[in-house]
Amino acid sequence: MSVGDAVSAHEARKAATTEARELIAGLREKPWGQVSPSIYETGRLVALAPWLTGHERRVEYLLEAQRTDGGWGAAGGYALVPTLSAVEALLTTRWIAPSGASPKLLEAAHRGLRVLFRAMPDLGVNDLPDMPAIDLIAASLIEAVNLQLDDLPGWSGRRLPLPPGVTGDRLIKIKAGLEADVSLPDKLLHALEVAGAAARGAKKVRPGTTGAVGASPAATAAWLDEQGVRDPGNPARSFLATVAEQNGGPVPCGIPITVFERAWVLAALARVGIIMSAPPDLLRSLEAARRPGGTPAGDGLPADADTTSVALYALGLLGHAHPPDSLWAYDLGTHFCTWHGEDGFSVSVNAHVLEAFGQYLTMSVQPARRYAEVVAKLSALLCDRQRADGSWLDRWHASPYYATGCCALALARFGGASSADAVHKALRWILATQRPDGSWGHWDGTAEETAYSIQTLMLTSSEKDGGARREAAERGYTYLLRSGDWPGGPSLWHDKDLYRPTAIVNAAVLAAVHLMRPATDTPDARDSAIRK
Repeated sequence: MSVGDAVSAHEARKAATTEARELIAGLREKPWGQVSPSIYETGRLVALAPWLTGHERRVEYLLEAQRTDGGWGAAGGYALVPTLSAVEALLTTRWIAPSGASPKLLEAAHRGLRVLFRAMPDLGVNDLPDMPAIDLIAASLIEAVNLQLDDLPGWSGRRLPLPPGVTGDRLIKIKAGLEADVSLPDKLLHALEVAGAAARGAKKVRPGTTGAVGASPAATAAWLDEQGVRDPGNPARSFLATVAEQNGGPVPCGIPITVFERAWVLAALARVGIIMSAPPDLLRSLEAARRPGGTPAGDGLPADADTTSVALYALGLLGHAHPPDSLWAYDLGTHFCTWHGEDGFSVSVNAHVLEAFGQYLTMSVQPARRYAEVVAKLSALLCDRQRADGSWLDRWHASPYYATGCCALALARFGGASSADAVHKALRWILATQRPDGSWGHWDGTAEETAYSIQTLMLTSSEKDGGARREAAERGYTYLLRSGDWPGGPSLWHDKDLYRPTAIVNAAVLAAVHLMRPATDTPDARDSAIRK
């Protein structure tokens, strides 16, 4: 029985404990991570790797995912990248598969093109979401689509324009660098497919231990040369085959995400007391956060402050506190960057850094003075970045409920009295934006966003609105018990495409359910079973 199927609060709590145990087991059984398929990434494999097992299923997935208006993906600017990818893939399939010229496939491509030509002129400079490599991806795909239009009846002579603010200059430099055998920054390998033919067999690019290039099926397929395609034992080819098989054909945009998934899941469960310990092998996988440069989310990605912070925070919650000195490498003076060379700023990353330092301070007998200083500085930074309505927005998630939860929880726990007003404003915003059915959500009410809101309400303290907070949380809890959108639900996390890290989202929901247990509940044997 799942939490969603439970018919009483007692059964829901019991089911949540069971599912938490199963969730932790899944971290070990699926060490590459559990991630939803991506329209963008699947489209790239349709175009780049038609030889890979599951090609027909990937084409079907694109056709099934097309919206009734002809586009793909979420609303507004979020539709640009998946729609471009799907259209380009379907047009390319005309030439590379016997079934490619089917009327159904061509009609889907025509409908997608009509959406793009209608939408592109109306895009404003602020309409593109802040997602990794979006300028490179848009420029590369628009170039590829335009090359095919003259051979497509009814479209000859027409050209898609670049979106506002996208010039294509950075893409030209990347292609030139690859052709000159120049090493690219690690962060760019995640989107290596944008380089087209220049990526094929690039000498300075090397797959990780899993065979993945940049933790990306598309980047791996773009790099794999003809010799590698013919060699069944090639690690990159094997990686693609494994990912496609695990997902039934369609593929996610980021995998493996081993450390990212484990850190977020264990932190979410430990924060609310569902677990007090974890299997030793999972803890060891988080120990990489202690390295001088921190730890990456997964094989093939650069180390980052976000994964490093959450891993250190999770270890601290589970009784394995370590000095967060690896995070100093990301200190820019004004804020902590996600990784070196980041174009932008993330409030959630800085909130997680605050939690890593703050948690260590609570457990250290003689902490260094600089730790307390950075906690005060980060707390002030997050307060300054709060929006007038009390919420926060972040570059790694489409929903303000995620960013607000990250910031409010970090400030409530470690920000001190000077952060109390910011926390209260966040609570007031959450209370004001609850939907009539008890849920919360940016576009529609979701279990994921409702879980973040419940945690924010229940894990912060305020002298004001105590009764209102509990009442709102109870309505949200009732929504979770009857909600049918998890472990599914929409993709809200930012990568090259929107995605859903399934285990992480489920951990957030289970944590919210656990928080709503009556005060008379007592710990049972769940923890001893989990740590075996």
